[in-house]
Amino acid sequence: MGGCLSTTGYTLVVTEADVALHKEAEKLLKETKARLASQTKVLLLGSGDSGKSTVLKQMRLIHSVPFTPQEIETYRQLIFMNLTNGMGAVLEAMIDMHLTVSEDNLPHSELILKAMDEGTDIREGQPYPQEYLHPLEELWKDEMVQHAVARGNEAAIPENLSYFFPSLQRLFAADYKPTEQDVIYCRARTTGILETVFKVKDQRGSETELLMVDVGGQKSERRKWIHCFQDVTCILFLVNLSGYDQCIVEDKTANQMQDSMTIWDSICNSQWFKRTSIVLFLNKNDLFEKKIHNSDIRKHFAEYSGETDPAVGRKFFQKRFWDLAHRSGTKDREVFVHVTTATNTRAIKIVMRAVEGKFDLMSRLLHDG
Repeated sequence: MGGCLSTTGYTLVVTEADVALHKEAEKLLKETKARLASQTKVLLLGSGDSGKSTVLKQMRLIHSVPFTPQEIETYRQLIFMNLTNGMGAVLEAMIDMHLTVSEDNLPHSELILKAMDEGTDIREGQPYPQEYLHPLEELWKDEMVQHAVARGNEAAIPENLSYFFPSLQRLFAADYKPTEQDVIYCRARTTGILETVFKVKDQRGSETELLMVDVGGQKSERRKWIHCFQDVTCILFLVNLSGYDQCIVEDKTANQMQDSMTIWDSICNSQWFKRTSIVLFLNKNDLFEKKIHNSDIRKHFAEYSGETDPAVGRKFFQKRFWDLAHRSGTKDREVFVHVTTATNTRAIKIVMRAVEGKFDLMSRLLHDG
């Protein structure tokens, strides 16, 4: 049985089906509001090359959110670009370093630089062009190329080259399909805002939603961060621990660690986040532990008085970030620090389980209070 609403000029008939549909819409809206209210929202921040996207990929593996066939194909194409553009970046850096490849490798160098300038996109399903395999292999073996890679901190040379180049034969196979580890090491600049929802168990065993928001790390992307700040439960901030002697991608004269500290300071002392808890990942610890014995922290941070010891170096940088987070007006801020290697799935899984417990606690305190 329906009802009628009469107005001047027309008659509106409301049927039982309309009423039922309205009630269903109200119910859905109520459920959505409740779900969003209980959702834990984590803002993933840090400078470019800090490992944010790697953490997000690891979260997908940890929580069984598999990469789709299309995503895997996209990564396959990106890895080829990582190879050609990565080697191209090395060859360009060698000019400023006054290094030259061997005479036999000069044609190979010209091929790669041309490919980088003109673009080396491959079509879906197309195997990597075999004409690049031998040149890339020979260039990687070139003594001067290895010298340049060792000085990669001077020119923001991609760190994943040492992972991919020893596996060129595998990558150039006609049936090559990226492994999970290949996907983890694949580099693609984050632009704009990427949101990913994970179903996780809270400390009471109930299923809840964890929304992680990844924001572009380069300077040109930072102005977009403000759109993510509303109702944030927690900030997960990543720092490239091995970046203490490295320049940043968009400014070869700027220090990556100093850049991270500048961003960290602006976030911690922003009016938006005075009471927001922050989880700090001192990331890429594996690279840091190798580097510190050959690259003196004091050359880049004169106030450092410790030895070339990884534990002492980590403590120094942790204190620098801690002090910035607890300046006047933010004395009660909670900062949880973890030393991480985001490319190590087993290790990051342990850390993320602990961190998710903190996220859950912060979310309940926020919603209860």
